[in-house]
Amino acid sequence: MTGLTLIVVFVISIIVMVLAISKFKIHPFISIMSVSLLFGLIAGIPLVNVTVDGKTTMGIANVIGAGFSGTFTSIGIVIILGALIGTILESTGAAFKLADMVIKVVGKKRPVLAIQIMGWVVSIPVFCDSGFVILDPIRKALVKRTKVSSVAMSVALSTGLYASHVFIPPTPGPIAAANTLGIGNNLLLVMGLGALASIPALIGAFFYANYVGKKVQSKEDIDIGSITQSYEEIVASYGKLPSGFISLAPIIAPILLMALGSIASMAKMTGAAFSILTFFGTPIIALAVGVIFAVWQLFTIGKLDKFYNITNETLKIVGPILFITAAGGVLGRVIASTQIVAFITANASTIATVGIFFPFLLSAILKTAQGSSTVALTTTAGIVAPLLIPLGLATPVGTALTVIAIGAGAMTVSHANDSYFWVVTNFGGMTPDQGYKTQTTATLIEGICGMLGVFILSLLIL
Repeated sequence: MTGLTLIVVFVISIIVMVLAISKFKIHPFISIMSVSLLFGLIAGIPLVNVTVDGKTTMGIANVIGAGFSGTFTSIGIVIILGALIGTILESTGAAFKLADMVIKVVGKKRPVLAIQIMGWVVSIPVFCDSGFVILDPIRKALVKRTKVSSVAMSVALSTGLYASHVFIPPTPGPIAAANTLGIGNNLLLVMGLGALASIPALIGAFFYANYVGKKVQSKEDIDIGSITQSYEEIVASYGKLPSGFISLAPIIAPILLMALGSIASMAKMTGAAFSILTFFGTPIIALAVGVIFAVWQLFTIGKLDKFYNITNETLKIVGPILFITAAGGVLGRVIASTQIVAFITANASTIATVGIFFPFLLSAILKTAQGSSTVALTTTAGIVAPLLIPLGLATPVGTALTVIAIGAGAMTVSHANDSYFWVVTNFGGMTPDQGYKTQTTATLIEGICGMLGVFILSLLIL
């Protein structure tokens, strides 16, 4: 199946999936897997592997298996290790110590802004989904400390992470897009313009986070609302809290290691130094180092004997998150195995007349269709590269703005086929239906505001 018929079937499939989850209360895992299978079969993915002229097309079962395992490969262990760090920080009281440190810096009245800015900074070198898992303990502790909406804090953290993830190198997506468009040797320009364009994106997302926090109440909000102890009584129940340095180490160590790994890659280092920095900068290894610091934290307060039970409870909590996230990966893989991307690419010229908005629209379509921001960034860059001259964007500044416009589209929107959607909703204690009202809508607003920033910059400097 190809053409507009395929697009219509895809839209219907997404609607059916949303209704199955929100209206008929079918478990997200079952809903997503079922829709993935049916859509793949209707779209023409063969039942078994087919080889024609030496080229093998995977059958639907293998596509589903690859999508499921691929998600575990990319983020599964990251979620487990990050959640383990978070559970230890909560069990030792270190998360509350970190919350107090944040409050001393930004004040008790601005926790939503604080967590958004924190996410924006952290996600410059760190993938947004890893960043959310790492910073979630601080978010939860700040919610308990300030009694602010958990939903508002989740949306603020998510959008803060997302802005720098798609706009600012050295995250892989913007770097790959810049290289494809021929401006890889001028990443500082891309970083500067990306930082500027992220400001309106952050502002729009900040106001929406505060708004939706008053409209939507997550399970976390309900649980916190039932707590009768004061914050001070909760902290006192832990006894002696870890020091600020020991509390911060499990979080800051992975961030620094991943940042060094990104810098080594961006600087095109070679030799043993590059190998070592790249190894420790891999999210799995960086978070493993964070776990070691967290275990040391348990040791310093005499609670090392609780590590086994903490690990066991963490795995019980993380299991459902992993499987739902992997189901989202299956849907993305199935969509990518159809002719949707090829159809969009073949018809790109029909929307190329809108100038700087063309890369944004194309990237947004690809993002919404297949789920991955990085894939949307890299694919759109490849399509747009030969069109820079007719679009009037062939100058260094114009090319850099094109990268940022693609980034704005690559966050528009995050929904059920995006692993980040499930990370945010599950760790934030929200249902899928609430996820559409919060994460999906917030990324729509953030993407549009980011593109507005790109447009304003284009009027000023092009």
